[in-house]
Amino acid sequence: MTAFDPAFYGPVICSILGEPRLMPLGPGNPNVKVSPQLKTLTVEHAFGAQTIQDQEMAKCCLAGLWLYHDFLDESHTLSQEIHTTSGSYWHGIMHRREPDYSNAKYWFRRVGDHPTFVSLVADAKEIAAGDSADSAEILTRQSTWDSFTFVDLCEKAAGSSLEMLCCRIQQREWELLFDFCYRQALGKE
Repeated sequence: MTAFDPAFYGPVICSILGEPRLMPLGPGNPNVKVSPQLKTLTVEHAFGAQTIQDQEMAKCCLAGLWLYHDFLDESHTLSQEIHTTSGSYWHGIMHRREPDYSNAKYWFRRVGDHPTFVSLVADAKEIAAGDSADSAEILTRQSTWDSFTFVDLCEKAAGSSLEMLCCRIQQREWELLFDFCYRQALGKE
């Protein structure tokens, strides 16, 4: 599993990602310290002098940044206007965190088989392999990523010993999706 490095995404995004944080499974509390930065953030500002090849993917990155800091409403507003599989993916994660599990599954049905799933299933197995929770076994046995199983696991995990494992997998999911959207926005893949 490769480490996520905020510096790769340029100075503006790196400053917004700031200190590493583990997003909660639930809605969390908006990180008001970064609210001023997020409120003035545009695609052009976030990506600096780099040429955007895919505006929708760049907007996905903005939705992801709002979600990273627990601003679910703002992330939702952005993601629901992005009519791509990646936009649906951000939308699904946001609803899973609300928590509105059935609505999350609706959006994950629209995602289908996302390109990040290959890395996510491998990384989730690695993360789950070191966990003693009985429910972690389902993650170590998967050969493909199953968003619906993960939604169910997150629902079951709330307030249990499984919650931290799900948070760590959710974090990796966010990192992989953000990286994918960023690279697609710049035409790097």
